[in-house]
This record gives sequence, C-alpha cells and structure tokens, in this order.
Amino acid sequence: MKLDGLHRVIQTAMGWSDCHLHQFVLGSKLYGEPDLEGDDFGTETLNAKRYTAAGLAPGAKQKFICEYDFDDSWKHEVLGEQVLPPDADFKHPVCLAGANASPPEDCGGNPGYYHLLAALADPKNEQHEEMKERVGGAWYATRFSL
Repeated sequence: MKLDGLHRVIQTAMGWSDCHLHQFVLGSKLYGEPDLEGDDFGTETLNAKRYTAAGLAPGAKQKFICEYDFDDSWKHEVLGEQVLPPDADFKHPVCLAGANASPPEDCGGNPGYYHLLAALADPKNEQHEEMKERVGGAWYATRFSL
C-alpha cells in the first residue's frame, strides 16, 4: 500500500476528515504531500505517493510515524506486523480490533483532548455544554466501533 493510501486508511479509522497536512517520518526522512516535495523546511519532503508502507517497514516489528495536523500534532506509530505478497483479490483494509473512541478532529492535540474529557465528565465545568455540543451531544471516550 502506498503511503498516501495508508494515510486515507488512518483518516477513516480515526473518523477524521483529512483537512490538515500530514507526513510520515522514518528516522530523518519525511514523506508527505506532493506539493511540499522539494520545499525547504529544513528537511526534504519526499512524495508519499511514491513510497509504500512495506518500503518504510520491510520486516516484522519495524516502525515509522504518521503525523497528522501539525498544529495538534497527532502522531501514530505504525508497526509492521508482517509483509505479505501482493494479493489481487484484496479489496480494502479491515479493522479487526481496537479500543476507545478516536479523539475528535481539531480538539487541540493531547492537551486539548484531555481538557475535552475533563469538561465532558464534569457537568459543573463551565465548558461542559460547549464541549458536549462540539462532539455532537452524547459521546463516550471508551466506546469503540469497528
């Protein structure tokens, strides 16, 4: 799977709308948006459409990072379990298991997420109603759905 495809899978799994920049990080190498390729932000950004997940993690137990929304800085550690040969019958990725709900997009990264959780847990919190509205009413951090 190309890295841009993996990014779409992560967006779908997280329930996010892909409205921010992203990049994959392996050591000092960055793989990201084609329009950033060649821009000088201190490190060259390689086009994620030209590289595969197996290229970054060619063996079991190898890892790389997918960072999304550079302001919130969500960092997903991608761990290669096994590299399989290409399968023409394989149609799409499947989520097999997980835990907890994904943080809402644009909630402020880890600090904002914990602030959101605290406000939702305390009806006396001055931001309780605002945060409840922001997540669309009833929202449960411990709920997971395949």
